[in-house]
Amino acid sequence: MKSQNASVPHESGTAPEKSKPAGQFVEKMFSGIGHPIEFPTPVRKRSEEPFRPLRVSKAPPGAMYRLPVRTPELHVGANSPAIDVMTDLSRVVAVTIPAAATVDEAHRSMIDQRVRALFVIDEARDVLGIITSTDVLSEKPIQVAQRRGVRHMDVLVREVMTPADLLEALELRDVQQARVGDIVETLKSSGRQHALVIESSSADASPGYRVRGMFSLTQIARQMGVPPQIGHDSARTFAEIEAVIGA
Repeated sequence: MKSQNASVPHESGTAPEKSKPAGQFVEKMFSGIGHPIEFPTPVRKRSEEPFRPLRVSKAPPGAMYRLPVRTPELHVGANSPAIDVMTDLSRVVAVTIPAAATVDEAHRSMIDQRVRALFVIDEARDVLGIITSTDVLSEKPIQVAQRRGVRHMDVLVREVMTPADLLEALELRDVQQARVGDIVETLKSSGRQHALVIESSSADASPGYRVRGMFSLTQIARQMGVPPQIGHDSARTFAEIEAVIGA
């Protein structure tokens, strides 16, 4: 009778392989045919790279530094893209004033900022309207002062501004397909000198629109080469622009 401890012969006729320690078994699994696997080095993202000073240079003997010539404002025609005459508020900081400010403060702000219109905002920076130099310098503040029985310096911006719901509001997607002449016709048909450009702000917490830019009749006229009108005569400005278009 054969002993129970007798070894069972291997089917191939060779001696059975000796048992290997667990560590050697794992090493065999994660290695090629006699070659260990090389794991790729993680690629460092640009934002994770350490900051380095840039190469600096000095002018060689006899060389001079010169300031660039100021690029003139983009000249446009009636068939130019409308976007060329839009004040893009994603690139230019909007000049604002609180609704509770006085018209005198608004006038000083326009002079300091060298603009002809200010966005009127509330404490949450929501746009309530626009006040222009025409509003400030017209009879409106005088009429308000007389009606209220106050001094001119006490008239508030909100009393003479054009409310946002009365302004022409154009969708950005339409503006991107329009021409300068289309914007001129839009302003002329409404009888206004300014138009807001808006886009949906559905990504915000509250539904509404984001003011993306603004069109100004004065800005359009300047870029079309029309000389500024004394007293901001919009009717004459429209006539001058139409003369340029007709030419």
